[in-house]
Amino acid sequence: MSELATAVFAAHTDAHLLDAPRSARFASFRATFDEARFLRELSERGYRWLARSDPAFPGRLRSIHDPPPGLFVRGGAPVALLDRPSVAIVGARACSHYGSSVAASLARELTEAGVLVVSGLARGVDGSAHRGALQAGTTVAVLGCGIDRDYPRTHASLAAEIVNTGLIVSEYAPGVEPAPWRFPARNRIVAGLTLATLVIEARERSGALITADLALDEGREVLAVPGEITSQLSRGTNHLLRLGAVPVTCAADVLRVLGIDPPQAREPPTLEPRLELVRATVADAAATADEVAQVTGQSARVVAAALAELELLGVVEEVDGVYRAVVKA
Repeated sequence: MSELATAVFAAHTDAHLLDAPRSARFASFRATFDEARFLRELSERGYRWLARSDPAFPGRLRSIHDPPPGLFVRGGAPVALLDRPSVAIVGARACSHYGSSVAASLARELTEAGVLVVSGLARGVDGSAHRGALQAGTTVAVLGCGIDRDYPRTHASLAAEIVNTGLIVSEYAPGVEPAPWRFPARNRIVAGLTLATLVIEARERSGALITADLALDEGREVLAVPGEITSQLSRGTNHLLRLGAVPVTCAADVLRVLGIDPPQAREPPTLEPRLELVRATVADAAATADEVAQVTGQSARVVAAALAELELLGVVEEVDGVYRAVVKA
């Protein structure tokens, strides 16, 4: 029985199907479904279909207890990309500037080390992880809607960047609108494609925790970035750590879990005393330029110049006026 027919029938009936249903309604649909025409039209729109029975279907995803009938694929990269060593990076949609910065930097460094970063194209941590990965290579996004949808719409430009070098995949046919129940289903694919799931900022009932649970169910590794004990955004990640998740403070922690030797640490640049004073200040705690000036006793003009130099050296980074030291693997 055609896996494609099952996927398209699910789209038409707004159902979640893993295998062909034994119903008269499906039998009637199957009798009139023109698979060759559907595949031709799919190709004309720039999409591909990868059936579960296809040898090219990613092995890790096929091995989960509820793999989809197949994947609709957008992007020019070979589907073999999905079999590369990979990690899911997930977390809060309404993440903090710190969470966004950590997601981007970890994704960038993992990509530089040859690890594929997979996420869900959502706001917050997902989007930051995709952007960080794109700075060093490519990434894969998994949708909870039809392959022809960019959700959220504000990430349409990000989706366009991803398909230039990577892939967007979905178990849902073109035309399927986002629905709340589809996102937990999407999360099982995010977890199923990857060797490990890394959670960066999550509230107690965050969808990111669903992804972590699904990863555990499949015997995959779960990792978490520790957070402030007073922050609601850290409740979920700190709970995972109490349960035994691997704590992550740098990309090397993730690489070791994946069995990959971390690259040799780069020697930090030798800084002039005036620059080291400012770097040390933001290394102790994230701060605005005014706060750095207060701590160091330097003028605002001197601090602004020092921070600009440190940014160019890649030693500090600025997000919405707040400066943080860059932590390397």
